[in-house]
Amino acid sequence: MTTTTPLLDPRVIALAHYAGRALLERVLARHGVTFQQSVTLRLAAVAEGPVERDRVVEGVVGALKIDPAEAQGVVDELIAAGLLAPQEPSRVRITDAGRELYARTSAETAPVSARIYAGIPTEDLAVAGRVLSLITERADAELAVLGK
Repeated sequence: MTTTTPLLDPRVIALAHYAGRALLERVLARHGVTFQQSVTLRLAAVAEGPVERDRVVEGVVGALKIDPAEAQGVVDELIAAGLLAPQEPSRVRITDAGRELYARTSAETAPVSARIYAGIPTEDLAVAGRVLSLITERADAELAVLGK
C-alpha cells in the first residue's frame, strides 16, 4: 500500500491547526489560561508599552474571528486576573504577572514547536507560509463580503 502526500485543503489545514492548538491548550491549562486569553495577552506582551484597548480588541477579532464583544470580554477577564491593567484614557498594559505568565508559557511551548518543525526545510516552510498567508487573505476577504 502506498500513501501519497495530501494536497493542502481545508481539512489538512484544520488538522494541523487543531493538533498544534491542542498542545498549546494543554500548556495553558496548567496555568489557568484559555487560548483566547493567550492570544490577547500576546498582543499586549509584544507591544512597546501601553496599547489602545480597541487595538487589542481588533487584533483579537482579526486573529480569532470572534465578535468584538467577546474580545472585549477576554480583555476584561485578563484585567480581572491581574494580567492586564487599564491605563488611562483607553489603554491597557501588561502587568508583571502577565509578562511572567507570557514568558513562562512561551518557554514551555518553544521546545515542542522546535520538535514539530525540526527537519522541515526552510524552503518548504517559506512555501507553506506564502500559501497559508494567501489563503488567510482570501478567507478574510470572503468574511468581509459575508459580513456586509
